Amino acid sequence: MSPLRRGVAGLALVALLLLSACAAQQGSVVLLPERGGKSTALVVSQGSQQVSLAEPYAAVHLTSGGPQGYRSNAEEVQASFAAALAAQPLPPTQFTLYFVEGKDEFTDASKRTLDGILAAIAERPVPDLLVIGHTDRVGTDAYNDTLSRQRAEVVRNALLARGIAQDKVVAIGRGKREPIVPTADGAAEARNRRVEIQVR
Repeated sequence: MSPLRRGVAGLALVALLLLSACAAQQGSVVLLPERGGKSTALVVSQGSQQVSLAEPYAAVHLTSGGPQGYRSNAEEVQASFAAALAAQPLPPTQFTLYFVEGKDEFTDASKRTLDGILAAIAERPVPDLLVIGHTDRVGTDAYNDTLSRQRAEVVRNALLARGIAQDKVVAIGRGKREPIVPTADGAAEARNRRVEIQVR
């Protein structure tokens, strides 16, 4: 190779190294596995450039030269993002309690599980709770609206008695509008006589 060609090649290498140094990393995005194994995807945009992340641990470095895709792994994520992972809230969850027909009284099985459910809720630092009362399809709309609200209030009061802040618990009644088990109007169905506690 002639001295001139070697000089040009050397300048090209220096230019490439300078460009790489100029493309300073500004952050990273990693697509984590979805809880429950569901598929997920994400498009990361930086300026006019985009990178699609479509499988767990697909990742991108955001640099001054644009996004640069790469493959991460569980160990790297833990090492790089341990503080952020530890600060994540627990995932939303739901509990269901069942009631005696025509009453705002728990079934025996729900009485036995109530304390465990309430203890699980109390473990969350700042729970946000929606308590939704339901009935079966026996009785009028007005009767079931009242009964479903009474059932929700029974659960709400149990939560408040265990120290959950009043402003963190909303109780509503849905009457017979949202049965778990579809039935004819007037049909008794134990699984529809319930209160759902949605915890966020």
